[in-house]
Formats: sequence, structure tokens, C-alpha cells
Amino acid sequence: MGGSEPITLSRACEVVEIPSGIRSTLPAGAVVRIMQSLGSSYTVATDRGYMYRVDAKDTDALGLSNVATAQAPAVQDGTFSDQMVWDQLKTVYDPEIPVNIVDLGLVYSCVITPREQAGNRIDIKMSMTAPGCGMGNVLKADVENKLLRLPGVEEVHIEVVFDPPWHPGLMSDAAKLQLGFDLDYGTTQASPPIYGEKK
Repeated sequence: MGGSEPITLSRACEVVEIPSGIRSTLPAGAVVRIMQSLGSSYTVATDRGYMYRVDAKDTDALGLSNVATAQAPAVQDGTFSDQMVWDQLKTVYDPEIPVNIVDLGLVYSCVITPREQAGNRIDIKMSMTAPGCGMGNVLKADVENKLLRLPGVEEVHIEVVFDPPWHPGLMSDAAKLQLGFDLDYGTTQASPPIYGEKK
């Protein structure tokens, strides 16, 4: 199995099992390898092939400083913009695939609406790479937490949908190249509808 050199956990560490999404704890002394360190979390694997997500707050258990948080772009102060929202969405990664959810094509729509009281409401429709993926709630929480940190955002509503089903043809060209797909792969399949668009 690839990944980093073996790392022995210095303390018990709360993790999320991949792909089930079940929270559990790895004991102190467990040996893991880092498979992915993108966004604000790490994906680690045990010598038995089990994969887990370790959040940035627990990187000290891996013997690392809080590098994952440092890698995430700082939330900008200043005027709220659509670009700010998309930049933040690109900091959320699928824990099994080293590509962010935007380039994977998992974000089907992002509608930003000014609120009457103050600030903005963001409505997201997103999907998972497979309907049975237990990481849906984990990624949903990641998106919600990151968007609520943006200036001027007061509400975030996220709906995970599976119609139409995700397929590799929805990935950006950069993601296809990174994962070794032909650029024309899946382009004949139907694209997801643009939600909120009048037909």
C-alpha cells in the first residue's frame, strides 16, 4: 500500500471511517500511513487497508503541526462575492479522491440570495460519487461550516441529491487529467440540470 512512512499515533484519535461515514476512535499506538492531505483533513490507512479521515484538530496525534489548516486559504475579509463562495467550495475534498468537490462535479447548483434582514443565504444542491456513500453528511457539514465562515453569509442550506446520478463526465478537465481520464470521457452523458433556472 502506498502513502507516507508509517506513523504511530501518539494518542487516541477520533476519526471518520471511509466510506461508511461512521465516527470511531483509533487507539494510541495504532500505525497508519497518510494517503491524502488536502483541504482541512487527512486520509489515513491502516496496514489492514481500512481508511479513515482525521480532522485538522487532531493532526497532533499524527505527530504533525496543524498543517492542514494552514494550507486552507484564509477566509477573506471585505466584500462578499460569488467567487469567494466558489473558492471556499474548492477547499472541500472527497476523502478518497484527491480532487475538490467542485472539480469532481459534485456541486450541481449554488444559488446566492440576499436576505431581507441582512447578509446572504446560500442554497447548494450537491451529489456524491455513489448513492450509498456514507460520507455525504460529513462533506455536507464541511461545506456548511466553511461557507458560514464567509463574511456576509447568514444561512446555508445544502441538499444532497442523486438525480441525476453523478458520473465521471461531470468532472472538470483538470480533474480528468489528474485522475488519468481521457478528456472526452463521459461527455456524451447527460449533464445535471441547472437548478433554479426557468425552463
